[in-house]
Amino acid sequence: MRSSSFFIIALASVLLTGVATTAQAQLKIGVVDLQRAINETEDGRQAQKRLKKLFDERQKSLDSKQQSLKAQKESLERQQGVLAEDAFRKKAEKFQQDLMELQNEYMQYQQELSQKESELTQKILEKMQQILRRIGQSEGYTLIMEANEGGVVWVPSNLDLTDVLIQRYNRQTKQGGGKKK
Repeated sequence: MRSSSFFIIALASVLLTGVATTAQAQLKIGVVDLQRAINETEDGRQAQKRLKKLFDERQKSLDSKQQSLKAQKESLERQQGVLAEDAFRKKAEKFQQDLMELQNEYMQYQQELSQKESELTQKILEKMQQILRRIGQSEGYTLIMEANEGGVVWVPSNLDLTDVLIQRYNRQTKQGGGKKK
């Protein structure tokens, strides 16, 4: 009885190992760094240029207002002992109000830039997802993961699809008659 139980357990182990090996052989996982892909496609570069231009415009405006506030603060500090207490308090309140307005404007600019970046990259990401779907289907991938969000620490270069995605994206964009806005 013991030898037949041992034989059944051994046979089950061999069969399970065979099934697991077969399942592993059919499992094909790819990884893609979407952020790098966005940055390295022509559309991504154009989006980055547009964002930089918008950022530079906003930064110039903020720098000008910040310089004005700095001058206002220096003037207020010089007048501290000279002005009457009530007049100084009013100027200090005005300075605080102007400072808060600058901070609010900065926050609005940050939100605007973030929203604009999202708008510009969303179209690119949608095209990339279509390309990745086609790659996955045509090349038999079971799963394609985003490298930066999937907890991927390391992956062999043959499983990294980022370069393939960039090439196919740029080729598709050129064949499609250029980039669409």
